[in-house]
Amino acid sequence: MSTLEIKDLQVSIDTDQGSKPILRGVDLTINEGEIHAIMGPNGSGKSTLAYTIAGHPRYNVDGGSILFDGQDVLEMSVDERARAGLFLAMQYPVEIPGVTVANFLRTAKTAIDGEAPAIRTWGKELRQHMTDLRMDPSFAERNVNEGFSGGEKKRHEIMQLELLKPKFAVLDETDSGLDVDALKIVSEGVNRAKANTGLGVLLITHYTRILRYIKPDFVHVFVAGKVAEQGGPELAERLENEGYDRYVSAAAAAAEA
Repeated sequence: MSTLEIKDLQVSIDTDQGSKPILRGVDLTINEGEIHAIMGPNGSGKSTLAYTIAGHPRYNVDGGSILFDGQDVLEMSVDERARAGLFLAMQYPVEIPGVTVANFLRTAKTAIDGEAPAIRTWGKELRQHMTDLRMDPSFAERNVNEGFSGGEKKRHEIMQLELLKPKFAVLDETDSGLDVDALKIVSEGVNRAKANTGLGVLLITHYTRILRYIKPDFVHVFVAGKVAEQGGPELAERLENEGYDRYVSAAAAAAEA
């Protein structure tokens, strides 16, 4: 069983005022087949964790480690992390002018697997995933994310997830900007990918609505760059009723002490 281990992770970014700490000692272990939800207020470090795992150059790792089946993720390039089985669905997927969805996906699949998929079976698989995600087949010939709505961009991200078959997926606010129908379709895609491959999921969100469709095994509350509390699905329901105020107040008091 594959495992992603995050130990005492400390991360900062460079600003005009100097280095700004964001993550202040994060410990988290995700096993293959588990769904972990990370919840917390804006600015708590949730997206920083996602992009640090993926290898975004903006973030400076000042301490701690990220291990993937015992391998040091922080020593890997971005493409090495992807080939090892790590996947990031971004909160704001970028546009890639001049590259069609079909070419992008086939190139990515070739890079991950080390060989190009057979055209006949690949085309059939691509069409099936587009059907499952309620995507018009014409999207295959459109440039990546150009003119896509927020929901279409997120569906395309989940199509990548299903086609590339990673071992672990980090979903950074995948529910952001989705209407009820799109949220359900995207969630079904995540659940389908997990059922087909047994991948582990790190799901970052502000709200519990996506957790009605993607059922977490564990919930972690992020505040001020740390895990403030963790528990099972019942913790998400409590957050829905109580919010994050008491965590934020406790973190502020600890900072002043």
